[in-house]
Amino acid sequence: MSTKEHMKKIELSIVIVSFNTKKITQDCLQSINRSLMNSEINYEIIVVDNDSQDGSHELLTTMSKEKDSHLVYFQSGKNLGFGKGNNFGVKQAKGEYILLLNSDIIVLNQAIKKLYDFYLSHKKNVHFLGAKLLNKDLTPQRSVCRFFSLPVIFATLFLKGDYWGLTRSSPNKFQKADWLSGACIMTKKNYFQKLGGFDEKIFMYMEEVDFLYRARKIGLSTYFYPQSQFIHLGSASSQGKTYPILQVYRGFLYFYNKHYSPLALFLVKLLLKLKAVIAVIIGKATNNQYAIQTYEQAFKLV
Repeated sequence: MSTKEHMKKIELSIVIVSFNTKKITQDCLQSINRSLMNSEINYEIIVVDNDSQDGSHELLTTMSKEKDSHLVYFQSGKNLGFGKGNNFGVKQAKGEYILLLNSDIIVLNQAIKKLYDFYLSHKKNVHFLGAKLLNKDLTPQRSVCRFFSLPVIFATLFLKGDYWGLTRSSPNKFQKADWLSGACIMTKKNYFQKLGGFDEKIFMYMEEVDFLYRARKIGLSTYFYPQSQFIHLGSASSQGKTYPILQVYRGFLYFYNKHYSPLALFLVKLLLKLKAVIAVIIGKATNNQYAIQTYEQAFKLV
């Protein structure tokens, strides 16, 4: 940043947690600065790197020293996970407003300014605001989601709920949402702090569900604004599908144990076991070793 920019009050802190996504993180940072090049928003980009071993440290150190990079870089020293990493990043933030972004986001056009301006003009009623996420080919990515009630979990596990729009969707109008993908959420720092940030017992997946569920319980609202658009590459720091599936299983169990009755938790366990058994049977019938191994592990988790 220039000396003049340093003297101005930071308005917006963009918080990113990265882990072994060197090139993707670089592309993300460049797209942020490109998007805000002609904006009057005084912003900072806080990157918390979860002890990447792919050269991210050297790259981010160099970028943070570049003029007009807006980058403030922290090396965690260990893999904190998504929630704890974001909590650390927000604590360092100087801005009144926070934009949580995944490292695998590419900002399109003036998407950040659109989201920021809209948030400011609706901040009396909107406490958390998400943008429209797109796949790499610019097709809509479902990021507006319903809370995981038992029917929604059933639809997720057995009915391809996302496909039918029963669980997640990508609307074309401004609307209220239960929860949003954590890949892109704007809020005020004091709202984030009021909730105590993300639950650090959740290492990855389900953090934003728990976070926005707690927000709803204390009267804070979540909305979706489709005129602001970002490309979200998705699962950039997760290798393969086994780990995400196991983490989702852990997430469901933790979420229900924390927020629902023992009976509801028992029923969720039944659904998760049934899903695992069916998946293993289909895996054996089709000789799909990945499915067999993954869902045998998932069954043991329950």
